[in-house]
Amino acid sequence: MFFRLVELACAGGLAFSLGAFAAPFTPRTDDQILETLPTKASDPLARELRTLRSQLKSRPSDPELAEKLARRYFDLAMAEGDPRYIGYAEATLKPWSADALPANLLLIRALLRQYKHDFTGALDDLGRGLAFEPTNVELHSWRAAIFMVQARYDQARAECVALAPRASDLFSTGCVAYVDATTGKTRAAYDRLANALARHADASSETKVWNLTRLADMARRLGDPKAAEKHFRQALASGITDNFLLAAFADFLLDEKRPAEVAVLLKEWARSDTLLLRLAYAETALGLPTAALRIKALEDRFSEASLRGEQLHLQEEARFRLHLKSDARAAMRLAAENWKTQREPRDAAILLEAALASGDKTVARPALDWLAASGYEDRNLQRIAEALKALPG
Repeated sequence: MFFRLVELACAGGLAFSLGAFAAPFTPRTDDQILETLPTKASDPLARELRTLRSQLKSRPSDPELAEKLARRYFDLAMAEGDPRYIGYAEATLKPWSADALPANLLLIRALLRQYKHDFTGALDDLGRGLAFEPTNVELHSWRAAIFMVQARYDQARAECVALAPRASDLFSTGCVAYVDATTGKTRAAYDRLANALARHADASSETKVWNLTRLADMARRLGDPKAAEKHFRQALASGITDNFLLAAFADFLLDEKRPAEVAVLLKEWARSDTLLLRLAYAETALGLPTAALRIKALEDRFSEASLRGEQLHLQEEARFRLHLKSDARAAMRLAAENWKTQREPRDAAILLEAALASGDKTVARPALDWLAASGYEDRNLQRIAEALKALPG
């Protein structure tokens, strides 16, 4: 399901500390190894990537090969939380000028653009793609997902309606349920999606993971942590590597005051920026000596991103500043800037939390207005909102 990817992709990804302050390095030959990524040479995936790279090297202007390799890189970035794969995917598009991409590569560029928070460019590419293929389910679903990130719910629903006649029952149900669960109809959305999933036990593992993760979030907001955990663990049992699932489950465990389980769950995931943040939370709560190292690593990554002029991870940095650095004013500035482009519930949550910690309800007004207009149901957000409204001024 494509919504799952957008939720994480739109969070972007801090670039890893790969000599960001050093002079540019140019390899002597095309075969020189610059970085070894977390795959083994014997892995089927590694073999597939080598084969595709070799084929594309001999036929660099083959759009089908470029699409296949770029998709594999994009999927890896989403699964592993490693943004370097996005750069490799972008490289496959270089043989074509920006205005002359083949139709099948417009979607690829849209995926890469939205990862980097160029939502306007991504929507433009998706729109151009639909001019070629007006019934393409994937194009409609990605437009719906980006509209959800921007809190443009009527437009997101319109995309769900457009894809419904061509998509599977589970897919179209999930699309509408995603919108409904964000706009005041959580219980109905939960029941409808749970029933659809039960009817389609033969769905792909990837589709099940997306649906189970969304069901877990709905159950949590409906005040049923046991059901939420059950859905999370069913998703984890699929064996699918999913960065968003791990982050969502870690957040759930942290909310449930179970940091020791988070430390175990994420101990091998420090390469992912979103998961490193959760790991730092957990280890700090446990008083582990490694927490200081995690915090330093995050500080370095945020600093390097700032030097490069990147603003891909403002929500995560705001959480870092508020919860791990106790700097509410900096967190509020970052959260307010983030809200200009990303308006999902988690974006609202950090803006409300930082504004409350700073005692400044004026800055939180856009998120308060969103909460009232959307009808989004979350007891914790409502509690924070009420505390903000009670502030003087």
